[in-house]
Amino acid sequence: MKCTHTDQIREVEPSAQGCEECLKSGDSWVHLRMCLICGHVGCCDSSKNKHATKHFHETHHPIMESFEKGEDWRWCYIDKIYF
Repeated sequence: MKCTHTDQIREVEPSAQGCEECLKSGDSWVHLRMCLICGHVGCCDSSKNKHATKHFHETHHPIMESFEKGEDWRWCYIDKIYF
């Protein structure tokens, strides 16, 4: 299976150096993910707030990548595939 949304990937700058919403509310996160459509940085699903997935549900931006040092993977929420 292959991701069918790679044509939506853009050159983006991270919206923050931590989870954008958690930084505003003073909350904590486990790992960070960055949207490859707009650059939004949100916390992963292991974090209590799951802001990266919430961002997908709000915007329908399908592809994110790990925003952790040493990790080099991407996830498509629609095709449910790592690449």
